[in-house]
Amino acid sequence: MKHTPPDYTIFFQLMDAYGPGAFTGIDPNDPLMIEAEETMERNDQFFYFGDLILFKILYTSKRSLDMLGVQPDDLSPLKFYQALHPDEMKRNILYKNVLTKTAHNFFLAEKGHILFSTSFQVKNAKGKYINVLSQFFLYYSEVPYKSVFVLKIHTNIDWCKKHKYGFHYYLGEDMSNFRYPDKELLQITNGFSKREFDILQLIEKGYSTEQVAEKLFLSPLTIKTHRRNIIHKSGKANITELIFELKEHGLL
Repeated sequence: MKHTPPDYTIFFQLMDAYGPGAFTGIDPNDPLMIEAEETMERNDQFFYFGDLILFKILYTSKRSLDMLGVQPDDLSPLKFYQALHPDEMKRNILYKNVLTKTAHNFFLAEKGHILFSTSFQVKNAKGKYINVLSQFFLYYSEVPYKSVFVLKIHTNIDWCKKHKYGFHYYLGEDMSNFRYPDKELLQITNGFSKREFDILQLIEKGYSTEQVAEKLFLSPLTIKTHRRNIIHKSGKANITELIFELKEHGLL
């Protein structure tokens, strides 16, 4: 892991300085921007500010070229989608829907903020798939106009071992989780193995225990054992309640 400041204070300073202008006219010679870009270089990251209601990227830091092979002015949601590993595309669509729904709710309520982060496999500028952490901070603002803005930070986390079970996932308001990723942060996961997710996906589609077993080439007894383990891990009363929550969070 590389040396880094313990928090993301610099980004909130940038929001205070440039948010009132919708992140236009950012001066690359501003000491704040110099510090931010140096931090990005040191920690193998880049960031952007966007408008989730207009679905528009407003400003991208220069290291998008080094990390994704995309010039800052050319970065778009489509470029991210094209860089994703094929196995990640369905999950990305689910998360995009959650972010869009959350932004819509904040806009209607005229208030709100939330932190969302998860890990993906993304193709870098050299055409190699690397593990990255995507951290989103969404917030409603009436300055310079009513909208829901987003800060996204994209971090290379190839230095971290992949999880045996699940992948990093966080959705909530605990801002202590909005920091440069360390091992403790990345241990926050969805908590389920790939096999358990396969079972949950089939149950969500209406498959019976016997049908799930046939689909996955397992015995009905094995599926029943997995179901009990899933319920125990989740702390929910039943599978239906768990599936509803996973869908709300963009995990199914």
